[in-house]
Amino acid sequence: MRLYMVRHGETDWNKAKKVQGRADIPLNAYGRELAEKTAEGLRGIPFDLAYTSPLSRAKETAQIVLQGRKTPLIEEPRIQEICFGDYEGIVYRGEGLDPQSAEFVKFFDDTANYVPKGDGESVGQLMERVDGFLKALYQNPELQDKIILLSTHGAAVTAMKNCMKNEWSPAKFWQMGVPKNCAVTIVEVEGGIPKIIEEDKLYY
Repeated sequence: MRLYMVRHGETDWNKAKKVQGRADIPLNAYGRELAEKTAEGLRGIPFDLAYTSPLSRAKETAQIVLQGRKTPLIEEPRIQEICFGDYEGIVYRGEGLDPQSAEFVKFFDDTANYVPKGDGESVGQLMERVDGFLKALYQNPELQDKIILLSTHGAAVTAMKNCMKNEWSPAKFWQMGVPKNCAVTIVEVEGGIPKIIEEDKLYY
């Protein structure tokens, strides 16, 4: 099994440094351009199937990458972005900072001490969610020889990479930094054991 895990293209909220999470923000023109360049870079990869987060920014990224193909695209809620609860929509960097931003930025800068707000998820809950999806994938006998696209989000794909590395400590969650929009991580899975071949590859 080979996995190509891609973070979605840019949105206006990415650009404005607004917390997205489950807020369903579409790609902007530049985000679609990044997805098109990524599609070109992946043109020679014969995807057998694809899973996407149900959020439109990930779904549209997958649709652009798969344009002109008949690859089945399956919505998978377990790879949608972490829920940030009451933090969603606030500006957390740059101009127009929200008063709550000091607490929120712990998610990036001091992850071990990040506390979810409202109905938000913890980093541990996110890790368990994506790990459940990955284990089901690894154990599916029908998928062992398949090439699979996963279209997802910054924190969700980071959680998946950490699960693959068996790195469960929130303090080390962002040790590789935040993946850029449309960054692609390529993973080989053999006998249920994942091995990251390339991490955060850009095609633009």
